[in-house]
Amino acid sequence: MNVEESTDTAGTLHDPEAKRKVVNRLRRAHGQLAAVIAAVEQDAHCRDVVQQLAAVSKALDRAGFLVISSALKECLSDPDAEGAANPDELEKLFLSLA
Repeated sequence: MNVEESTDTAGTLHDPEAKRKVVNRLRRAHGQLAAVIAAVEQDAHCRDVVQQLAAVSKALDRAGFLVISSALKECLSDPDAEGAANPDELEKLFLSLA
């Protein structure tokens, strides 16, 4: 099941501002990835390709950390909420981005 098909709201971003920021970062990464693909197709210098790849990677990492940060804030503010991520799960997710 892909993300769009999921109807389970557990662990999703509930803060509209955090969601907006994550979506913006992912859109930026999407555009940067398109630039990487175009650069490779056009035989760009490896330096340019690597710089674009680094930008994509950083944008994705920041989006991931923002998702985890938002989940931590929600967990701390209402740890008993239905579907709240547990601290061990959040730690694993955080470390998976490191």
